[in-house]
Order: sequence, then structure tokens, then C-alpha cells
Amino acid sequence: MTKKTTSNNQPGYQAPAVERAFNVLKTLADSDRPLRLSEISDRLGCSKSTTHGLIHALVRENAISQEANGKGYLIGPAVIELAFSGWNYFRINQLAKPIIDAIRDQVQETVFLGAWLGNRVLITLTVESSETLKISANPGTTIPLFAGAVGKVFMALKNDDRVKNLIQEYGLPHDTPRSITDPATYLSEIDQVRKRGYALDNEEYLTGVRAIAVALNNQKGPSMAVWVVGMTGSMDNDKIIQIVNTTQQAANSLRTTLENPN
Repeated sequence: MTKKTTSNNQPGYQAPAVERAFNVLKTLADSDRPLRLSEISDRLGCSKSTTHGLIHALVRENAISQEANGKGYLIGPAVIELAFSGWNYFRINQLAKPIIDAIRDQVQETVFLGAWLGNRVLITLTVESSETLKISANPGTTIPLFAGAVGKVFMALKNDDRVKNLIQEYGLPHDTPRSITDPATYLSEIDQVRKRGYALDNEEYLTGVRAIAVALNNQKGPSMAVWVVGMTGSMDNDKIIQIVNTTQQAANSLRTTLENPN
């Protein structure tokens, strides 16, 4: 460990192992899916043996988790616990799961619960549709902040100046031909989300996929939202109305349950 001068001219210390471990975590947090060892190694520009050692040290600390099939890695419970700053992640999932299950049972589509953390949205709970053709992502996976419906409901919590700053900082992604990439059009859409109380993603993040999201408007912990995702063919206008009504009612229950756990 060597002494150096940091960018603000204050003395500091360089710890390569800590820096590499942090870069592993950042690489996983920036990915919208679990990553294999070889993928992490390639993205970091490190040897597989070095990356393997870092990964297993982080797994032991529960900072990252390994998929059940043993092939991929994702952000683990220890990091999530820190991000939630005392609002117990496991307790949240325990309390939320019956409500999320009920949404899935009523609408027969995959339902997610997630939190806004930095420039990403962290999926904390997933309840999959029973349909063969469905959308899914493991808890611990992160998606971009401006990803479809969930990004819109989080942006609707902020004023237009803050949204403009975030757009300037991170940019509006062009994920599909339907993605909204014009800032003025996006701001107009966010205004409609505020008025409706929900956001709709019509194949803007994934082609052939629709989503409806509702913010919990929680005052404790990071901003959270619940969203329902399904194939466009299974989500006609009548189905969307049903999902909106079900999800808005559930969001109110989730907020009350999570903020008053006793």
C-alpha cells in the first residue's frame, strides 16, 4: 500500500486490491444481467485468476452472489443492505412478497419491486408469471435509470429541472425504435405520469414488451416502485387498465406495510 496525493491535494493511500474489488462491484452493478467470470475479467482487463480470487473473496463477504446454476454473479445482499441504510432489505422482501404475489396472481404477468440507487434501478424482488413466454430478472440485477416505465415513475418524483440535469448527465438511451430520446418529449411524458399516477412503457425498453410502473412514494429508505412486465400480445388496453388498477392499490398497501412493519 503506497502513499499518494489525491485529486483534492489531500494525502491518501492507494490500495490496489480495494480498487479492484470496488471495480468488480461496479461492473456487476452496471450490468442488466448476471455476469460470468470471463465477462467480468474481460470488462476489468484483469486475468481470470486475479478476478477469480476477487470474486470468491466478495462472495464470502456476501457482497456478490452466485446464480443457482453457478454460471453468473450479481450484486449480493451485503451491498444491498448498505445501500438501504438500515431499512432491512430481507425484511422488505418478506413483507412485500405476499402483496407482489397477489398482483401476479391477478394479472398473470411478471411483477418486480425495485429501488432507485444512483444511476441504476436495483431489482429487489421478482415474482414470475406462470406463462411459458415471460420476462424475468434475478433480484440483485440492476437496470438503467431511464429504462422504460420504472424510470419514468422515478423521474416523476422530481421537478423538471432535476430531470433535465439527470438527462444531461446520463442521456436518454435509444434501446428500441420506440424509445423516447428527445428531452422535451420525455419531459412532456413525465408530466403525464405525474397526472396519471403511473407510467407505461410501450416497447420503449425492450421490443415486444410492455410495462406498467407505479411509485410507492415512500418517505423511508430509497425511492421504490413496483412494475408489471409482459409481452405486448398479452397486454391489450383492457389488460393494461386492470394492471394499473391492481398495481396502484398494491403500491398503497406496499408503502403502508413497508413503512409500518410492526
